[in-house]
Amino acid sequence: MKVIDIINKAKSTVFSFELLPPLKGNDTSRLYRTIDSLVDFDPKYINITTHRDEVEFKELQDGSIVKRTVRKRPGTVAIAAAIQHKYGIPVVPHILCGGFSKSETEHVLIDLNVLGVENVLALRGDGVKNQHVFLPDPNGHANANELVTQIKDLQKGKYLESDLKNNTPLDFCIGVAGYPEKHFESPNKELDLSFLKQKVDTGADYIVTQMFFNNKVYYDFVEKCREIGITVPIIPGIKPINLKNQLTVLPKLFSIDLPFELASELAKCKNNEEARRVGTEWAILQSKDLVANNAPSLHIYTYGISDNVGEIVKAAF
Repeated sequence: MKVIDIINKAKSTVFSFELLPPLKGNDTSRLYRTIDSLVDFDPKYINITTHRDEVEFKELQDGSIVKRTVRKRPGTVAIAAAIQHKYGIPVVPHILCGGFSKSETEHVLIDLNVLGVENVLALRGDGVKNQHVFLPDPNGHANANELVTQIKDLQKGKYLESDLKNNTPLDFCIGVAGYPEKHFESPNKELDLSFLKQKVDTGADYIVTQMFFNNKVYYDFVEKCREIGITVPIIPGIKPINLKNQLTVLPKLFSIDLPFELASELAKCKNNEEARRVGTEWAILQSKDLVANNAPSLHIYTYGISDNVGEIVKAAF
């Protein structure tokens, strides 16, 4: 089932979460344990992140430096299909611009269609590590709007090879990302919102937000989206804080603010266990408020840590 249909048919807020594929060389046992621990809370769909190749430099014994390209978390397509088959829960694999050509993207979408996956989240993705400016693949997309365009073209049976015949349309529900505190590269919120509207006008079915820790930020974001004509569902993304160092790491990595009350309590924590408790309690308060105010879905970023997610969902619903 498509995410947009799940949301439109729901009479109240639904629950979803996001998972990391296992690192290369690891099996899926931890991934399945995470799902097993949350499946009783009736998740309506599960997001699976995608990661681009990374460039590494290694010094050899003779002192020379070699460059190598590695993909640390491969297998998103196979993992997404396996989860959907095993649990009967719709999956939403992430499709990236960064590190992928248009042809590779088309092949991934064809594979997902064959495997019965109906949902994707279209993202630009990050640039190469230590690269200050995002540079697309020479034959890839420069932004998420271009990626949404390719997916919509496939819905019309329009493939990259114009001479194909008897083309089968590939029908996907398309989600895109929104940034309540604006994308870190945008010069201002107004321009950031205009880019988001482009993605929706091109064909995105819904928006899922980056993490935020102040619900007013989300409500203001939704209001501003509606003012400029964005009418699709806007799903809040919640990230439970699990580590003490996330007090400084999260604002730096994601260009977001932590409310004074939350930051003050985290600063008092002596260890990760105490920080985890503070983060869980804050996420419960956020989630309860979002459910009470009829958010379309409560989307939780687990990043492989799930025991407190169950606690949050149980309290919120």
